[in-house]
Parts: sequence; C-alpha cells; structure tokens
Amino acid sequence: SSNEHKLNFKKSKEACLSYIQDALLQKQWKRAAEFLTCYVESLEKDYSREHIGPSEMIWRIGTEILWHHSQNRMKEFNCFMEQMKTLGVKRYLKVCLEHVFHLLCNGQIDEAYQNLSLAESWRFGEQTAIQDKEIKLIQAYRGLLDYCSWSKQKKILLEHGEDGFADLAVEQEMHSYFRKAAVNLKEIIKIPGVWDVFVKCYVDLLEFYGEHNEARQVLNEYAYNSKFPANPNAHVYLCQFLKRQGESKKSLISALKILHDIVPSHELMIDFNTMLQKSKKRKKRQLGLEVIFAALDYAGWKENAKAWSCLARQVKQIVISEKHLDWIKQEWNSRKDWWPDFHFSRYLAKRNWQENKSLSYEKALVAGILLGKDCKYFKHVSHQGCKARLKRFRMLKKFVTRHNPVYLRIFR
Repeated sequence: SSNEHKLNFKKSKEACLSYIQDALLQKQWKRAAEFLTCYVESLEKDYSREHIGPSEMIWRIGTEILWHHSQNRMKEFNCFMEQMKTLGVKRYLKVCLEHVFHLLCNGQIDEAYQNLSLAESWRFGEQTAIQDKEIKLIQAYRGLLDYCSWSKQKKILLEHGEDGFADLAVEQEMHSYFRKAAVNLKEIIKIPGVWDVFVKCYVDLLEFYGEHNEARQVLNEYAYNSKFPANPNAHVYLCQFLKRQGESKKSLISALKILHDIVPSHELMIDFNTMLQKSKKRKKRQLGLEVIFAALDYAGWKENAKAWSCLARQVKQIVISEKHLDWIKQEWNSRKDWWPDFHFSRYLAKRNWQENKSLSYEKALVAGILLGKDCKYFKHVSHQGCKARLKRFRMLKKFVTRHNPVYLRIFR
C-alpha cells in the first residue's frame, strides 16, 4: 500500500543516512560514497506521489566526500557542482560560491572568475529579489579577484617601470581593475556584517590612489557603526591605518584604548604601552602599566621578551623613584595568587635561562620586585647569571637586594 511504502521508504532513508554519517565520522570516504549513491538512487525510485526533491544534505555530504575521496577531484567535483546548481534554485548562488572557493583552492582563478560572472548574471523570478544579498556577495568576490589582478599589475609597475609605453599600458590595465574592484567592494561593506578581507582590499586601493579621507571614513564606519557586529579586527585595521598615516598620538591612543578594552592581548598593546609610558600625564603612564600587565595575563605572551622588557622598565622606574608604588600594588593584588605559578616557577626559570637569557633577565627583574629576593625564579636566574660571570645579572641581583625593603613595605 501507499502508506506502507512511505513508511518503508522513510525507514530505509533514515538508515542510509545513519550509515553515511558513521562512514563520514570514520573518514571512510569510499564507503560513504557508496551509501550516498544508494541514497540518491532510492530517491529516484520513490513511487509515492509526494515529490521529494534533492535535499541540501546531498549537496553537503557529496561535497565533503568528493573533496576527500575523489582521485580526479576537480573534474568530478565540477560535474557534481553543476548538477547541484541545476537541481536547487533556492541554493543556486550558495552552490556557486562554494564551487568558486574550491576552484580558488586549486589555483583555478580564471575558472573561478568565470563562474562568478555567470552567477552574477543569474536571474530566476522572485528568487532574484530574495537572494539579493547573495548576489552582492558574488559581486564582492568578483571584486576581490579584480583586486588581486590589480595587485599583480601594481607589482609589475613597481618592479619594471622603465619603459614609458609599457608603464602606460600597465597603468591603464591597473586602473581598469581598480574601477571594477572598487565598485563591488564598496557595495558589500555597506551591508552590516563582518567583511574583513573586503575592507582591507578596498582600503588598500584607496590608499594607493591617495584617497586617505575616504579610507579613514570607511574604517571608522566599519569599527564604530553600531549596526555592524562587534569585530576586534575592525579596530585593528583602524589603528594600523592611523599609524601608517602618521596621525596624531591623541587619535592613535584613543583608537588603541578601545582595542585594549576589546582585545587586551593584541600585539599592538606593546606599541600602546610604549606610547603611554612616554606621556607626561600621570593617568596615561598608569594606564600603560595596566595595559602591559593585562597583556601578560595571557599564555601567548608568557615568553614575549619585549613585553617583559616593557614591564621591567616601568616597574624599575617606579621602584627607583618610589613614586606611584600604589600603581604596582593595585595591579599585583589581583594577580598575586596565580602569577607566581603561571610565570615565576622554578621550572620556567630553568627553561627560560636555557632558551632565552634576555627574557629570563627581564622576568627575573620583575619577579624580584614583585615577590622579593627569595622568589624561586629570581634566585635561580640570578644565581646562574652570576655563575656565568655576566655583569648584567650581578647588577640585577644587587638592585633587587638593595630595593627589597621597598618590596617588604608594599607587599607585606
């Protein structure tokens, strides 16, 4: 009966999908391909009146299998993608984009560009309006490839700019790519979203042609427009732009402060700390100490010699002057329970000494100031340094011993 057939079909379909999932999880691509073939064939032989179209699962599963299993990968993959495009109107542009990504991954840039151009001209009744944003994304990726072509021409122009006629031809071709890329990149970044790669390329185009004000406007909009999702990279790009353009310290410090609040572990925090330390304003110098302490809270900074040097220099200046000792105390109070094991263990002292003596020196200075002359890290490094007859380490030991009363007064 029809009902019995539907029930059996449903059971067999679910069982087949379960076998496919199991094969995918075990990376048994050949087995997964065989089950997928059975799955597709079962759909084709379904005699129920209800039409069952190709599901998104076939596209997703088939793509995954072909990417890992096919020996003649691109030929079979291209064929499969073309079938998926014709069978799924609602997913047409998504399939096109995924096809383009695979072409790009295999270095087939011209084929990718051709596919983007065809997808851009695609129209299908009401679906055209529904998929307007996807079309803009298609156009944006075409703009990205135009940017890559522009970049290649720019490199040729800069490297081989001796022949006047050749220069003119390259410049004209460059400008053609610039116009096409700029139009499409500008459109996509108007839509709220995370468009890092498109923004970077568009700003690069604007900077090359001296459109600095427009580039600044684009980056400010990307970083500060509340309609866009929170995105640390937007603030990074703005800070890097301001630095390249030699903007005032006030503007750069303001932008870096926002980045610090969002991503205290970003590599630009060293530059931020350096700028703040040089300031004549007490609040900014205090913020500089806060910034470098916060950065060193993260494991990725544990062996960053430059960061430890920044911290060592500032705490040393404070200890010598005996002014603003409360700044150090304020930062240390929230870290005294976990920094000793995190940064200043005997194991780390031995490893740092063996691998990077400059790092071990800066860390030993900070450890000696924060934990006193009896700190395990300081004792091991200063002993090894004196044993090796390194003047720098003898002076380090004397400095910490001389200022140990300051440590006792602050931290005990």
